[in-house]
Amino acid sequence: MKAVKLRPFIPSGQDYTLAQRFFEDLGFEKVYSNDGLSIFRMGEQEFFLQNFHNQEFQENFMVELIVEDLDGWWTHIQAVVRENNYPVKIKEPTIYPWGKREINLIDLSGVCWHISEATK
Repeated sequence: MKAVKLRPFIPSGQDYTLAQRFFEDLGFEKVYSNDGLSIFRMGEQEFFLQNFHNQEFQENFMVELIVEDLDGWWTHIQAVVRENNYPVKIKEPTIYPWGKREINLIDLSGVCWHISEATK
């Protein structure tokens, strides 16, 4: 699993500690954490997790993750959610009319993830 592109975001997580654990369980490395701000990295891509509560502000954020193996990520996400009983919403891989194949996920903080397969 390799992250190719990731947009930074600031979640309004209801449980900051649980959100951190979710990202680590997905395979992101926590490279910094101090006073309600954590930075996670996968490969050369990174994003910020901030303990910030403002739902109106939060709804404008999303993560776009492009991976090498979408089916592998789908299996991995399902296993992580099932094994840890994470309250996330995931939608199985969808092929859109314009040809893009994508998994959609709403994470613990309410951020929408669009996980798609790298073009070959």
